[in-house]
Amino acid sequence: MVFDSGQNGPDVVITGMVHGNEYAGGHALERLRRTAPVPAIGRVTLILANLKAFDRFDRSAPMASRYKDEDLNRLWHPSRLNSEEQSNELERARELRPFIERADLLLDLHSTLWPSNPLFIVPPRRRSSDLACALASEAGLPTLVLTDLGHHGGSRLIEHARFMAVGGTGRSCLLEAGLHWEPQTVDVMEKVSRRFLAEALNVHLQGVAQDKTQPVRLAVVTDNVTAKSAEFSFVEPWVGNTCIPRAGTVIARDGHDAICTPYDDCLLIVPNLRPKQGQLAVRLARRTAVHLNS
Repeated sequence: MVFDSGQNGPDVVITGMVHGNEYAGGHALERLRRTAPVPAIGRVTLILANLKAFDRFDRSAPMASRYKDEDLNRLWHPSRLNSEEQSNELERARELRPFIERADLLLDLHSTLWPSNPLFIVPPRRRSSDLACALASEAGLPTLVLTDLGHHGGSRLIEHARFMAVGGTGRSCLLEAGLHWEPQTVDVMEKVSRRFLAEALNVHLQGVAQDKTQPVRLAVVTDNVTAKSAEFSFVEPWVGNTCIPRAGTVIARDGHDAICTPYDDCLLIVPNLRPKQGQLAVRLARRTAVHLNS
């Protein structure tokens, strides 16, 4: 859904439902669509990314519609997009690619299966963390901006070459807005999206928001904890973004192994409270005062 001012300006894209079961993003985009968000200059594009997966949604098996063939949010490296491989998700990624390749600013809306406080996730590019900080600096919005070094399963949408190119101008960020099924998750998505549209020109031209009413917290992922056994379990049902004050605190057990925090004030990022063997259980993050720009 494209809303074009007809005047030169930033090309702004908001995506939702990259995972078919994360339908809060669909609700948020529909609310925006009803307002006909034509910008003063530039263009706004709203994308419902994986409708084929959403069409399979069954409330008795809500996770079965995350994707149809493979995870749409692991396909955005050129080696996958330009390959001769075929899947429903690869076909859709290739359909969406022209809209992503022209985007100056991208906001990707997501929700979580397990309880987590909302946060922004950005690739290791200063221009993208500047975007997320501009969004996070409005009172009442999530304040944590997390930089990570990618996902072991493949490249996410925020890591498309448009946003990763050294010396490029494309900026991207992902919002984890809360639990899949909660109405307040839609509210967070809508508020962040409106902030995104309101500050798009300032961020595009200057890299900062004009209106800043709260401080932002920066953090960087240092460790990915993968369940090595089927007996992996957390010592308590941690909520995402929990800060563990002391290094050496046991947070989980994996068979006979104890999983401990490696440093003081360790953040637990989106814990998967029931990981299968080989799945990512939690990411550990350290607070930082500087932007990561690798």
